[in-house]
Amino acid sequence: MIQLTYLSHSCFLLKGGGSRLIIDPFLRNNPNAPMTPEEVEVDFVLATHGHPDHSGDTVEIADRNQATIIAPFELGLFCERQGAEKIHTMHIGGSFDFPFGSVKLTPALHGSGFPDAQGMTYTGNPCGFLIGMEGKTIYHAGDTGLSAEMKLIGEFNTIDVALLPIGGNYTMGEEDALHAARFLKTGMVVPMHFGTFPVLTENPDAFQRKAESVGITVRSLAFGETLEV
Repeated sequence: MIQLTYLSHSCFLLKGGGSRLIIDPFLRNNPNAPMTPEEVEVDFVLATHGHPDHSGDTVEIADRNQATIIAPFELGLFCERQGAEKIHTMHIGGSFDFPFGSVKLTPALHGSGFPDAQGMTYTGNPCGFLIGMEGKTIYHAGDTGLSAEMKLIGEFNTIDVALLPIGGNYTMGEEDALHAARFLKTGMVVPMHFGTFPVLTENPDAFQRKAESVGITVRSLAFGETLEV
């Protein structure tokens, strides 16, 4: 059994396969986060892209836990320059078997950079993750717009849970997320990337009502709530 805990924005904790993972840790300076970076105990830290609201706590959490960072190549090197010691770099389309299961990087339509004294450091292509664990597949789309690639992801993978952004402005909104769910043929959608900033106006309850009216199963998680998969 996999335990999937929503920590707000696009951050999730996964426990399964004998390991603990955190995806896109953005806890410090996040008013919705139900825990602090100091409270996180994990073996792996996965980061989809370099924006601070997704990778901001990556190095701190990884170093304190002696955890391995899994990230696209350029973002992994950026984390290394920030002091990270254990890094496994990957890239779009690549997959790798870890002690807990498998990770495959998928395309995401977005940007990736970290603000610094020079203005912005480019941190490579953004990505999503297909995570195979205990016979289940969880798809974390990352920050992305709707894309035709999602049809291929759904065709070649049996996705038990899809974690999809719905907030609009920077990512898909509700309507495009519904199309994404159809493309992915997923058993369940968990909405993410909403409500953290004023421009992320989409409502997970409204999304759930729309999705279920067309036969798509949605589980909207409260911040800190755990779903067993």
